[in-house]
Amino acid sequence: MAEGDLTARVAPSVGSLPAAEWDRLAGSANPFVSHAFLTALEDSGSVGPGTGWGPAPIVIEDAAGGLLAALPAYLKGHSQGEYVFDHAWADAWERAGGDYYPKLQIAAPFTPATGPRLLLADEAYAAPLLRAAEQLCRQHGLSSAHATFIEPGQLPLFERAGWMGRSDIQFHWINRGYDSFDAFLGHLASRKRKAVRKERQAAQQGVQIRALTGAEIRPEHWDAFWLFYQDTGARKWGHPYLTREAFDLFGERLAEQVLLVLAFEDERPIAGALNFIGTDALYGRYWGCLADKPFLHFELCYYQAIDAAIERGLARVEAGAQGGHKLARGYEPVQTRSMHWIADSGFRSAVADFLERERAGVAQEQLFLGERTPFRKG
Repeated sequence: MAEGDLTARVAPSVGSLPAAEWDRLAGSANPFVSHAFLTALEDSGSVGPGTGWGPAPIVIEDAAGGLLAALPAYLKGHSQGEYVFDHAWADAWERAGGDYYPKLQIAAPFTPATGPRLLLADEAYAAPLLRAAEQLCRQHGLSSAHATFIEPGQLPLFERAGWMGRSDIQFHWINRGYDSFDAFLGHLASRKRKAVRKERQAAQQGVQIRALTGAEIRPEHWDAFWLFYQDTGARKWGHPYLTREAFDLFGERLAEQVLLVLAFEDERPIAGALNFIGTDALYGRYWGCLADKPFLHFELCYYQAIDAAIERGLARVEAGAQGGHKLARGYEPVQTRSMHWIADSGFRSAVADFLERERAGVAQEQLFLGERTPFRKG
């Protein structure tokens, strides 16, 4: 596609594009759209041939070939690893005689964390970038395009292009200027505050917890975490999304943006939680264990993340998808948003009706959950 002096094309991979130019568009706030993170997935084989995630980044270039805008996009042959569930849409379209797959997914793979999806030198490039995505779908018979976990500031850009919005709920911890974990606890109701303290005490009994980042994370730590991750992945998804090499590449390429929290028993690692550090948020991503210890999951994934966010002055902790049990531990219901484009007009109309009904239900659920946070009332 060409618009004046602009050219839009599909690149073979993020790795085929200059890192400095990609990161200039992506910014530094969110690690999951960085060149380092996305190429770690490509180079480790976590995305690419055989995975159902085919890298197809769409870029707009100027006359000299410089990047002006980009979409981290993938050709998808399934709906796994997305955390915004469209299986019902796929079933309905295929029952009607259509092919839902392949589709176009605009996302950070396997990562239900909010962030920019339109990587722009200027907002004026948003409309032609989205038109290029739509044209790619039409030209190659893709049923639809989906941009998931979009940062709120970019939603109007999708709306102006006519994409349809969808909402869901996650649980985020919000830092209201706390200078310590105890200061946070002071805002909880007495009964909830006592429960959290008891959980932390029980979880820490007999174990040593270490929060590692940068050069502190050694190969043996990644070896241990790989075992934890495999165990969790096998139980949740049937097989892990990431390869072993991905973790080595995270350590090499994003060392200072990785926070690995490990629990040791007699100097043997028994559980761990992997987080990524953004400019204003800590993102909890993976957890696993080889020992069944009460409340250790809450300690490593939620309470240690709060400690780290307070220490670093971060505005929030995004602890991943789902998990109503986070509510009692000070994580609050927050709406996440995705935007969708459907090629077929009849199917698009049916999806729009569904989304309108679903949004009302999500809003009611957020109100319901918001009334049940553990914070002191009044």
